[in-house]
Amino acid sequence: MTNPLAGVRVVEFGHYIAAPAATQSLADLGAEVVKVEPPGGDQARGIGAYGEGIVLAYNRGKRSVVLDLKRDDDKRAALGLIAEADVVVQNLRAGAMARRGLGPDALLPDHPRLVYVSVSGFSSRGPSASRAGLDIAAQAESGLMSINGEQDGDPLRVGFPIADVAASNAVVQGVLAALLRRERTGRGGVIEVSLLDAMIHMQSAMWGEWHASGQEPRRKGNGQATVAPAADLVRTADGAIVLSAYTPEHFARLCELMGRTWMLDDPRFADNPSRVAHRDVLLAEISAAFGTVRTEDCLAALTERGLVAAAVRTYGEVAASADARSSGILTTGVTPDGVRYPIPSLPFTLDGVDPVPDRAVPEVGADTGTLPRDES
Repeated sequence: MTNPLAGVRVVEFGHYIAAPAATQSLADLGAEVVKVEPPGGDQARGIGAYGEGIVLAYNRGKRSVVLDLKRDDDKRAALGLIAEADVVVQNLRAGAMARRGLGPDALLPDHPRLVYVSVSGFSSRGPSASRAGLDIAAQAESGLMSINGEQDGDPLRVGFPIADVAASNAVVQGVLAALLRRERTGRGGVIEVSLLDAMIHMQSAMWGEWHASGQEPRRKGNGQATVAPAADLVRTADGAIVLSAYTPEHFARLCELMGRTWMLDDPRFADNPSRVAHRDVLLAEISAAFGTVRTEDCLAALTERGLVAAAVRTYGEVAASADARSSGILTTGVTPDGVRYPIPSLPFTLDGVDPVPDRAVPEVGADTGTLPRDES
């Protein structure tokens, strides 16, 4: 079966994550992606291991050309690429593409079927349109950091660039919707995605809770605020698990497994409000029951009884796990110098479409000179 986006051409003017991650997903769906890099390459290429990880994750199977958009001949080359493109995705500084005559207002009159995507830190329609907006700014200003961390601790960022990834997923949704509309109407269009908007959208359930409770959401640590045990961390003999067993039936099963059926008659654990109020005592009992048991044995016993539990795993443990290996989420990338490495692919399967392994990350400018130029 042909990959869904076979025949779709995407031109990316991207740095770091939000735009490159989006076009990586489009490439994984079969699109041809041409990455336009400035002299020296995507800024992520020059910031050490963190940047190298970004490049390895989000540039597999792309073609790379180097263009200096301040030069007239390179701008003409960019216009040549765009003339043959279905989609343009860019996350340069606000106004940078427009100043070079490569914004949607300049391009769409001549290319009405083009889907043009701009990714920014903040909405172009607001007072922060010109602000630099990296992932951490969106985590902070979206409310996420205010609810992340221990209850009495400082606000914490999520341990990976979640705002960039959320924005990239939003870009992919927008592009697929725009391409479908184009099939029906013949018209492309303009998509704008901001990291701030993407992060606010990801927290929709918390906005609902804010309305329902009338209380500002607050940091809770691992436990959920109104039920227990729920998403609570429990140390085991060789690691840690998280578990939830807050319905009456599940709590009864947990107490039976732990050999503590007396807890079912203890008023401190009679219902969720009582267990939340005495969470420390509750977790002490659970920890005493599981603290001398190996993680995998804990999981086996809990899941056998239909309880929700999971091991806290490192990346190495995830890569070795049967669940990750059997699902197909991990594919194989190839560094520019030929080294193979495991890397996540698309987070869904579609019948007849398999991840393409061994897709190489291009050297900076590897395809410069092989692609069309606008000679007008």
